[in-house]
Amino acid sequence: MIRFLLAALLTGSAVAATLPSQPILSGSCCPGAVWTPDSQALLFLDGPPVRGSTGIYTVPAGGGAVTRRFSTVAFYSPALKWAVRPGTGESTTLARLSDGKTFTLPTRGGDVVWNRAETKLAYARSATTGNYDRRVTRVFTADVFGAPKAVATVYGGGPIAWLNDRTLLVSGKTTAGARDRDLFTLDVQTGARRTLRTALGFRSVQVSPDGQQVAYTISFDSAARNGLWLQPTAGGSPKRLTEFGAFLWRDARRLLLIPLRVDGGPHVLRQLDTQMNTWTTLGDLGDQVRQADWQVSPDGQRLSYLSARDGNVRVLRLP
Repeated sequence: MIRFLLAALLTGSAVAATLPSQPILSGSCCPGAVWTPDSQALLFLDGPPVRGSTGIYTVPAGGGAVTRRFSTVAFYSPALKWAVRPGTGESTTLARLSDGKTFTLPTRGGDVVWNRAETKLAYARSATTGNYDRRVTRVFTADVFGAPKAVATVYGGGPIAWLNDRTLLVSGKTTAGARDRDLFTLDVQTGARRTLRTALGFRSVQVSPDGQQVAYTISFDSAARNGLWLQPTAGGSPKRLTEFGAFLWRDARRLLLIPLRVDGGPHVLRQLDTQMNTWTTLGDLGDQVRQADWQVSPDGQRLSYLSARDGNVRVLRLP
């Protein structure tokens, strides 16, 4: 027993208490809730019969009255500066919420990727038929209200995130017949590429809030490549983490992880300090997260998740 406790303390894997949480929505409501930029509330899509009309609603992070924030359904940018409305054809309309001014881009309904200031965006245009892994995809960037510019061509991939105002993180193959994809940075002004990693595919790619690190998983590849990895975006060797599961950045330094487990028990929340390379067990949820639906507030102080127990959104304050 003493040996077990000592090992647990050294690895940070000691069992911690259940983290207190509270439901902020009821009636099995609502999947896909996201945090507002100020971390004070969550936004979610809802409508009749519970609400009077379909729209984007908001509820305070501590619970309380639900109010309608947006009367129209759209993809709202992370900073809530823009509403993105894909059309039925080539064009997507982007509307600035502050004044209603709009412009269009020929995205074919594809997602757009915003830079932090939401003054630039990137998107991909791919063939609409054929094997995804072999489809040619062109990557475009644009300033808001500006004309798009083609910056790269890949197969079976596209832009993932802006690392800064001139550097994109992109994934894709160099030829249709290639086996492996590259995860690379792209200077959109010069076209210079830096390959960070090559593998069969990359999943759950997430860039730290400061753009300095990227975490990703590799699966169905060789034993040497599979796993959860952490890597500097400026280059440098990838580091395979000792844990595996669902993860989210809490801030530029700390990565939260729910380890994969098959015993059906409550999900445990662990935290990696990437600078100190130390793991801490924050506690368990006393519950499970349904459909990987969990979010960290932008200030890194709270966590929301869709409860597998009752289907409601719950919020807890992170230790």
